[in-house]
Amino acid sequence: MSYRDIDIEEFNYSLPEERIAAYPLARGESKLLIYKDGKISQSQYKYIAEALPENTWMVFNETKVVQARLLFPKNENSLIEVFCLEPYGGLSIEQAMQMQGSIEYLCLVGGARKWKDHDLYIDLGSVKLKAEKLERLDSSFRIRLSWTGDINFAEMLELAGKTPLPPYIKRAAEETDKTTYQTSYARKMGSVAAPTAGLHFNDAIFNDLDQKGIARNFLTLHVGAGTFKPVSSSVAEHEMHAEEVFMEANFIRSMHKALLEAKPIICVGTTSLRAIESMYWLACMLKGGKHWDLDNMIIPQWIGFDQSFKALSPIDALEVLLNFFEDQAKDWLSFKTQIIIAPGYQHRIIKGLVTNFHQPKSTLMLLIASILGDDWQKVYQYALDNDFRFLSYGDGCLLNYDGTNA
Repeated sequence: MSYRDIDIEEFNYSLPEERIAAYPLARGESKLLIYKDGKISQSQYKYIAEALPENTWMVFNETKVVQARLLFPKNENSLIEVFCLEPYGGLSIEQAMQMQGSIEYLCLVGGARKWKDHDLYIDLGSVKLKAEKLERLDSSFRIRLSWTGDINFAEMLELAGKTPLPPYIKRAAEETDKTTYQTSYARKMGSVAAPTAGLHFNDAIFNDLDQKGIARNFLTLHVGAGTFKPVSSSVAEHEMHAEEVFMEANFIRSMHKALLEAKPIICVGTTSLRAIESMYWLACMLKGGKHWDLDNMIIPQWIGFDQSFKALSPIDALEVLLNFFEDQAKDWLSFKTQIIIAPGYQHRIIKGLVTNFHQPKSTLMLLIASILGDDWQKVYQYALDNDFRFLSYGDGCLLNYDGTNA
């Protein structure tokens, strides 16, 4: 199937508002739908180890959600919300989080019409934060944030910001969300949305995985707010958001070994999957003679459907990346990806995905259909019929992939 033929209306379903989870269950207690060989069963996340082969090589996204919503008082009765999206001016998210004193950031502004030319302030006593509106862009604002105190940008957000709950959770963020909207293994600050499939995992589940010999491996993709951007026109005209991937040589080395040993690679979350597939296409671009500016590497949106790129075997692709690391004398590198994964896309590396249930007519539904084919309808109808909870704080599923559904 050509991506130009994809009709987003075919990936719509009726999601009653009461099925959208407003609060999470305790980690491990959520339902787990299991799809394998066209058959559906159900369990709970705390038993997920029983549903996985002993030699599974699991991939988790260890990005950490930043408190990206800044609520500036306009007066005694109203607030202006500044939602921090990404650094302006070429900084990586890793660099931005370490900045001291001030930074320029691309932001969404709630109540922008109320914000005239004056600066906004949040006074936390020991720390004072100022926001200056510098420029209006197409869909965001360039804002200079400056603050007092000997703290970096990440620490300032932790003090002054609120949890960036998704727009479909119709309530204000609470103090408990700082913990519950964060995976138990989050380590690298930078996301403005959680990799929600990972919210279900806790130490007890990890102990069960360890007991079964299931490997746990970690990468970083910093999730952007664009993950919630609806496909408002045709799929072919939809512009994917770019997200930053942090890739380490040791991770590639370990994945290469797993493939040589024919271990099934299962990603926890669509963000882990997008990162893995983007690494594969990065290798294809390098092999094809692409000369990179190491500070500006980006995987284009439709690369998975572009016949001009010579496809490598997964093992060969990882060897290209390992050689690249060696040639550059680097242990890690970061790049951005705009890749879209939709029906007709051939997954190169993964054999399964652990994920939550996603919004109708979203790019994430297209990704699910690339694994399940038309069976996505059967899976989602089963979840609706059996009282599964949907979206970020809801239940989830384990989708096994044999390469024949897309």
